[in-house]
Amino acid sequence: MLNKALLSVTTEIEVPFFDVDSMRVVWHGNYVKYIEVARCELLKLFDYNYLQMEASGYMWPIVDMRLKYVASARLSDWIVIEASLVEYQTRMRIDYVVRDKESGKVLTKAHTIQVAVEIKSGEMSFATPQCLLDKLSPFL
Repeated sequence: MLNKALLSVTTEIEVPFFDVDSMRVVWHGNYVKYIEVARCELLKLFDYNYLQMEASGYMWPIVDMRLKYVASARLSDWIVIEASLVEYQTRMRIDYVVRDKESGKVLTKAHTIQVAVEIKSGEMSFATPQCLLDKLSPFL
């Protein structure tokens, strides 16, 4: 991806039978699940998973998600999903690259954008909540 990553993680998944169609190709909607797995691993890296978000008084809904399909993963392939935090000011943008583990070939590129919403008021925050800045401070 073009954006410089503040933090990155990689996650490996073996494509299971229930994720493929009759041609043994991963159904396109399952890539959303794969990037969610990687996003959760990234959030763990800076100690701000979804339960911790809630405890801090914020929810972080995804307001934009884009995927570009380049090639297909198939049944029993091992794929590597890289998730990279590239923005954290006023919103969180996470970029993803899904690759075939064996060849390194790019299969899918994606990004998600999440915004902070204060749970009590239901209002979107236009400034980065201090709780997120505190979690990221060791990496800044």
